[in-house]
Amino acid sequence: MGRPGALTDWSFACPDWEQRLREGRSLVPRLPLDEAEAARAVGIFNRLRIPDVPGQPTMAEAAGDWQRDIVRAIFGSIDPATGRRRVGEVFCLVPKKNSKTTGAAAIGLTAMLMNVRPRAEMLILGPTQAIAETGFQQAVGMIDADAEHDPQGRFLQRRFLPQEHTKTILDLKTRARLKIKTFDAKILTGAKPVVAIVDELHVLALLKGAANVFGQIRGGFLANPESLLVIITTQSDSEPVGLFKTELEYARGVRDGRITGPRVRMLPVLYEFPEAVQTSDDKQWMDPALWPMVTPNLGRSVTIDRLIEDFEGAREKGEEELRRWASQHLNIQIGLAMHAGGWRGAAYWLARADKSLTLDELIARSEVIVAGIDGGGLDDLLGLALIGRERGTGKWLIWGKAWAHDDVLERRKDIAERLKDFDKDGDLVIIGHNGGPPLDDDDEDEGEDPSEDADGEGEPPRVAGDDVVELADIIVRVRDAGLLPAAAAVGLDPHGVADIVDELDRRGLTEEQMVPVAQGYRLHGDIKGLERRLKKGGADHSGSPLLNWNVGNAKVEQRGNAVLITKQACGTAKIDVLIAILCAHHLMSRNPTAAGNSYLETSAVLMI
Repeated sequence: MGRPGALTDWSFACPDWEQRLREGRSLVPRLPLDEAEAARAVGIFNRLRIPDVPGQPTMAEAAGDWQRDIVRAIFGSIDPATGRRRVGEVFCLVPKKNSKTTGAAAIGLTAMLMNVRPRAEMLILGPTQAIAETGFQQAVGMIDADAEHDPQGRFLQRRFLPQEHTKTILDLKTRARLKIKTFDAKILTGAKPVVAIVDELHVLALLKGAANVFGQIRGGFLANPESLLVIITTQSDSEPVGLFKTELEYARGVRDGRITGPRVRMLPVLYEFPEAVQTSDDKQWMDPALWPMVTPNLGRSVTIDRLIEDFEGAREKGEEELRRWASQHLNIQIGLAMHAGGWRGAAYWLARADKSLTLDELIARSEVIVAGIDGGGLDDLLGLALIGRERGTGKWLIWGKAWAHDDVLERRKDIAERLKDFDKDGDLVIIGHNGGPPLDDDDEDEGEDPSEDADGEGEPPRVAGDDVVELADIIVRVRDAGLLPAAAAVGLDPHGVADIVDELDRRGLTEEQMVPVAQGYRLHGDIKGLERRLKKGGADHSGSPLLNWNVGNAKVEQRGNAVLITKQACGTAKIDVLIAILCAHHLMSRNPTAAGNSYLETSAVLMI
């Protein structure tokens, strides 16, 4: 085929990806490529040599066909009439030891040799200086290796001039530059690259302003119709957050055919097990017979025997190291972090998730509901948990929400992106200073007014303290539905909750309904009780990422005969909603009954 197809001919969906993985087939769907240009690019890619392997084999020998499929798609998708590259982005999720960084360097040099734009700027971006340095050395090493194996031709050495001090490779023919940089907003501001190759996005996503920098890169592409963004990354070693989560979910949407249309330019190449394999109770992913599915460079840069050896070593070090190993070498997505010393109930938590359990559903299905509250300061979370006893079954139903002031985004930058994700999910509300929630990164760039809704109508800005008001609104809603007990309905951590007690008192809750729940070793019975109830299937929860995160953060410590889950034991991790759940558990264990009549009906009777 001489010319790429029309826009309507392009689809990056790969609905049979599971079967392709099992059969070892390509994850790149059939595309209407310019086959001549695709073949030329593959020829260049194949000739490059791996500099740090004995014998310096060519990519033709050392790279799997999966990498050549990506190269074909990238460089065979430019329309010669318009110069537009149809495959404008690639999201490649591939485990470690699959020639990831080397492949990125090879794609960068291939892009330089295929480029026709004078003085074009191309970037390879790493999350740290060490990773960026590795990428640069691989690219320079390929240039040197070509000269060593072809001393007469020395084609690449005559074409390229590496500049060590700036980590730049200059193309002496087109004056284009391939720069290897760390991912930094100051360095990348104003850049207008033709090509950007991003290594380890899951690490970059943890950096402050990562979404902004990505937006700058994409904005710089607008002037170049042949622009190309390649993301090559492993899975995150913790639950995906921020920019990485957003890009990964978009790539899955394209792959599965849920995101389509002529504006889609991303080619997803995701080497990950089906969700059923990743989350199976018998941990199917631990079977080495399945590992070839997600190891595309098998037999070249990695072997099953070597993976088994590493796997056994990780398993001997405990659950935390095993999970980390699986995320990096098998792309297992961590949905509930398992830490050394983790709470035993966490092992049964994910299996009890009921995604249909909204607040409305909780109220509709419950015969009685109690609340637990764990208060927090400006750099902490305010956690609310509701536990309902289901009509007919007696099963406990758990729902939770949290609030945070935007101070925490500055004071706890390590979890800021994660908190923003929870805010987008609706499970966490971030309260802003002096009116208005904090701006998202994109809002700051766009200059949008956060006090205006989608229709342009102004809404009252949030003020400090609205978290307490919103929490009280939820409890009053349960009370007015006649589901709160007449006594011991709301359990609170005794410390730092005066404003909450005042607000609930103002709303008509009685002293008998608000009770302190002692913390520390006194929650031992609730910790153990919730463990048993989860294991036996006697409790379900809403399955929100916020709840999963809190439960995954929990660490226990033995103090005498008691087991404790404390904020001190968990370090800087947040467990506020879990503590609220334990407070509610304490009250539900008393086998309460609902008051029955709503507060409004009672008030009306009193008035009469």
